[in-house]
Amino acid sequence: MNKRAVLLANLGSPDAPEVPKVRKYLKQFLMDRYVIQLPWLLRALIVNLFVLPKRPYSSAEAYRSVWTDNGSPLVHRSHELLKALTPKLDIPAAIAMRYGQPSIESQIKQLASMEGIDEILFIPLYPHYADSTITTSIKEAQRVITENNLAVSLQVFKPFYDNPAYIDALVNSARTALSEDFDHVLFSYHGLPESHLSKADPTGNHCLKSENCCSLSSPSAAHATCYRHQVLRTTECFVEKAGLTGDQYTVAYQSRLGRAKWLEPSTEHTLQKLAREGKKKILVLCPAFVTDCLETLEEIDMQGRETFLGAGGEKLTYIPCLNNNDDWVDCLSSWIKAYPISSTSN
Repeated sequence: MNKRAVLLANLGSPDAPEVPKVRKYLKQFLMDRYVIQLPWLLRALIVNLFVLPKRPYSSAEAYRSVWTDNGSPLVHRSHELLKALTPKLDIPAAIAMRYGQPSIESQIKQLASMEGIDEILFIPLYPHYADSTITTSIKEAQRVITENNLAVSLQVFKPFYDNPAYIDALVNSARTALSEDFDHVLFSYHGLPESHLSKADPTGNHCLKSENCCSLSSPSAAHATCYRHQVLRTTECFVEKAGLTGDQYTVAYQSRLGRAKWLEPSTEHTLQKLAREGKKKILVLCPAFVTDCLETLEEIDMQGRETFLGAGGEKLTYIPCLNNNDDWVDCLSSWIKAYPISSTSN
């Protein structure tokens, strides 16, 4: 009988909010060919000549604004999730970061060294498919197993953007805020360059080819790897479950980097627009993240609030990520227990 272990994977964080540590982290992150999808030489020139000389200073300042006594919010809260999940399982479980520590390599090696373990259920903690999150994590896990000749197979949990249990957990996390007085709900998803969508399109002729390419009324094989389709589907499921109307919410994209054309509208411009339109009290969710991190705590709960209030808004209520709340822990636990064991690697 096969014996399984579980490995959850998140994005990662610098070891400390200090310029040298942030520079090291950014270099590892941005030199990933799945993040900046350019030939190695051009990627290296951009990262080393235009990003690393200045950006580590501003990024370190941003990290300092959210750093806690427990260290990185993302890493700490990921470990808190693991701590809450482990008692609900009867198999080994671990957490890893694609960049930084604990690394995917160290955690896979540790799990593979346990007696009887011959299969790892790998769960990238990203609801929506993107090469820059899910693919790079899977490729790294596969590399570790292959290069170290580890006697384990890898089973990969698919994106869960419209999984009913995930949607229930997401809506339940917002129940209190939704029961109070508000004018509008903003769904702020992490942005992506449009080129990433086109490159991930297996048909080669669907993504971004028409205004309704992401709609369920225009079904396509591209939707299985289309980030934009999946975030819009998450929003649609949330809106239906929460009972929101079409004029009560907006979707926007945050965290733009570089000069390439990214998904629009941007969160920053949307916050300003909502304030100018007279929306005084808004709720903001970031469903692309299951764990609070720099992009939610600093970019939205700090910078986003400042932008909204500066444009004439009165109140921005940020709804935290799922983190380690009970619904999310139960959700993960049920998925793990129900996932069929197989000795065949995905």
